[in-house]
Amino acid sequence: MKESIEKSNRVILRYTQKEDINFVLKAEQDSDNSPYVGQWTKEEHLKSLLNTDIIHLIIDDFKQNKKIGYAILAGINNENKSIELKRIVVIDKGKEFGKEFLNLIKKLVFERLNAHRLWLDVREFNERAQNVYKSEGFNKEGVLRECILYNEKFVSLIVMSILEKEYKNSN
Repeated sequence: MKESIEKSNRVILRYTQKEDINFVLKAEQDSDNSPYVGQWTKEEHLKSLLNTDIIHLIIDDFKQNKKIGYAILAGINNENKSIELKRIVVIDKGKEFGKEFLNLIKKLVFERLNAHRLWLDVREFNERAQNVYKSEGFNKEGVLRECILYNEKFVSLIVMSILEKEYKNSN
């Protein structure tokens, strides 16, 4: 098992390694996930591992010794201390791993990286994810109307965020 960054009772958050990229691509392209997340090439994921402004993460279910998701944080060096949760994908759905993953990410962002704000955008039709983010303290900030082209149709993104003080008040 690789060195953990954060851990809970069931899962470990760790840095993505080159050997994890095939898992990442498979998770991203899975039909349960692909409508909701952007798609990167293998080369883009590998390049992100070397980018000091990005943290690429894997979540492992250590009890079953298997990878169950990944996330990408961007803006690590942002002078305004605002970090973007660029992508989060969980393959083992319905077991609340997403909430656990999100909690570990918030802990990393606010307690280790000393960020002021964690933000994300979510496709308007991804109500399941929106509900998870709301339940974990994220607030809706606004809508980027019809800003991405998906399946030959323009789709809006909902921008959500949580501030450090909101994170601290919830713990």
